[in-house]
Amino acid sequence: MNRFRHGGRALAKLVLASMSLLVLPNAIPPVSARDQRAGVSRPGPRREPGQLPGGIPRVYSAQDTGAHFPRSRFPSFARLPIIRPLPDPFQFFDGSINTSFSSWEQHRSQIMAAIEKYEIGPVPSCSQCAITAHYLPPAAPGGSGTLTVRVVRHGEAVTLTSGVYIPQGMGKGPFPALIPMTIAALRFHGKTIAFPPPKSPNYGSLPPRIFKHLPIATINYVSTQVARYCASGLCDNTKDPFYRLYPRLCAGACKGTSNSGIYAAWTWGIDRLIDGIDIAAHQRTHPLPVQMKRLGVTGCSFAGKMALFAGAFNQRVALTIAQESGGGGATSWRFSHEMEAQNSVEDINDTNYNWWAGQMKQFAGDNVYKLPVDQDELMDLVAPRALLETGNTEFYWLSNGSNYIASRATQRVYDTLGVGDRFGFYLDGDHAHCAVRPAEVPVIKAFVEKFLLGKSAVNTDVHVYPNPADTVNYGYPLVMGQFLKGKIVAGDGGYAYYFPTINYRRWTDWWGTHDPRFPDNWNTGGTVVASLKHLERIDAGSAHGAHWGRSPRESAGRDLRVHSGDILKGGYELMMGGLHRRATVSLVAGARISVDVVCRHGYSYILTIALPAHTYSIPAGDRRWLPSEDPSSPLSYQGSTTVSTGSRTCSDGRVTNAYFNATGVSEHGIANPGGPGILTTDIEDPLRLRFHVLDSNSGRSTGYSSAVTVNWIPLTASNGPNRNPVLR
Repeated sequence: MNRFRHGGRALAKLVLASMSLLVLPNAIPPVSARDQRAGVSRPGPRREPGQLPGGIPRVYSAQDTGAHFPRSRFPSFARLPIIRPLPDPFQFFDGSINTSFSSWEQHRSQIMAAIEKYEIGPVPSCSQCAITAHYLPPAAPGGSGTLTVRVVRHGEAVTLTSGVYIPQGMGKGPFPALIPMTIAALRFHGKTIAFPPPKSPNYGSLPPRIFKHLPIATINYVSTQVARYCASGLCDNTKDPFYRLYPRLCAGACKGTSNSGIYAAWTWGIDRLIDGIDIAAHQRTHPLPVQMKRLGVTGCSFAGKMALFAGAFNQRVALTIAQESGGGGATSWRFSHEMEAQNSVEDINDTNYNWWAGQMKQFAGDNVYKLPVDQDELMDLVAPRALLETGNTEFYWLSNGSNYIASRATQRVYDTLGVGDRFGFYLDGDHAHCAVRPAEVPVIKAFVEKFLLGKSAVNTDVHVYPNPADTVNYGYPLVMGQFLKGKIVAGDGGYAYYFPTINYRRWTDWWGTHDPRFPDNWNTGGTVVASLKHLERIDAGSAHGAHWGRSPRESAGRDLRVHSGDILKGGYELMMGGLHRRATVSLVAGARISVDVVCRHGYSYILTIALPAHTYSIPAGDRRWLPSEDPSSPLSYQGSTTVSTGSRTCSDGRVTNAYFNATGVSEHGIANPGGPGILTTDIEDPLRLRFHVLDSNSGRSTGYSSAVTVNWIPLTASNGPNRNPVLR
């Protein structure tokens, strides 16, 4: 079955990018040993004129080598399949799978088209543009030159003016060049905050000492010359240069589902700047002394996303360095929604919708599983070119656990293509947002030397993550409200990620199988995400009803059909094992059961059953299931929803799976970690949990899921006092 038809399956970061916080020294996370992965292919070389050594090209002459492929055709939202793990980047939309490098160009084309279709909107090719560029050298040695690029379309124009630094005393060039993402001003709560032009040379947020004595030029990309940056609310950007050139793409609050968000505009602008660099490098007098085969891009925070989109969409970029890009950058939308408490990280529900196309909003909540791509595939688009991306565990909002999962998935893609040393990730802490600790400097320098200067004897096979998890509260002051508390472990018992034990493979194990399902449940520290895929059998002669005696697969699939207008109920039961003392157990706010439903002709939808917070008192030694062992009892169903598909073509459907989710709530407001989803006063005795779903109109049920013994061991080994926050 194909990728589309398989039926079973912020605000704060943008301000931080321009701020400097205190850098505090402490533990340096070690470099992990390279994971041994099965099924890695090593395809033969593919050559391009001017290719650097190494067989597979490190950079390309064209912006998009896959532009010749036919435009991908996409289904309607209703026909998109449900894919809960990370989508398989090696599966074509027709269902075929090919992991060879020779097929990667077409994979890139389809992934790029899907990101434009569902996330950022169209990035125009500028085929109807007239582009001119001129480089003006500095008036005096050591000064800053100016590159001016003018793009005209249908009488409207965009003008990019970039400060240029050319290395002194290192020959006449041409030189490799680094393009830092830059803004001139931003709009925040109706006020314009202006930034002075960056000093030359401008390395963005990268330490200048990395580039000392290296023959590397810098060329600023001033993104606000293309489209303004609005930091609060939905802004009207229709008068911005990009949207004057492309009025049909609207800006800000647009009607319809084909507009382009500002990341599409900014990506288009970087493409035009690189066009201008190429033109100016060939001008007759004082040509810009820059090597087109040695271009790099960099940025941090919202500009880290910008740099990542630049490297992903333009194959003329040899090196991408994306720092602390957060949600919508080097993170997984799916993981951030599934595993994190609401408002604790940037997910599709909690992002700046000036950045994205309006059509991405339809993937909020549990609908994220219908998104055909995820952000690890944005990173994949950089392959086979070089990418280094970083995180910062001091700021929970950046979703570092999600970053780690996505990075591991991208590493698998690079390894499969035979270019594993061209991707690296560095997730550390103990420093301000967009700062760089001394331990990271050699890693960044290695990527710069290898992929901009062509040196080969440097190590870029880098995977750094916290080990053990950092559990210290460094006491950063509040910045811009309470978004940036700098506290990754909440005093009331939130947990930090213990990265060495995170089972990242569960998100990609299904790749190559056509069967998008998780191999196990997520269950640690009172945070539970459990699947209905394993069901308990109940004797047909029991009081529970004959249909409960069917096999698990029959009970989950063939029996439970739902129709528009039906009331679908969901419930869970708890049982304390052992000779336990009296206990109090609570399900905290924000829990839910989500139900996957498929219909004929490829239609699918997800029903979400909210579960209210509730506390249960369990008498000492009581080993009954609570609130009731009778599945026909109203007490057994704590939540319900009305089936409403909004489509006549999907008026009835089959339940293929359901998931119980208890991930807690953000404990101290937005951008702080969530506590466990289940609390108990007794952590010595096993607490078992199971759940089920019932269609109250037909009386048919899925049956119980297999029981999960809630694991009270948190993801951090060193956070002993908070190993399970008990009720107070």
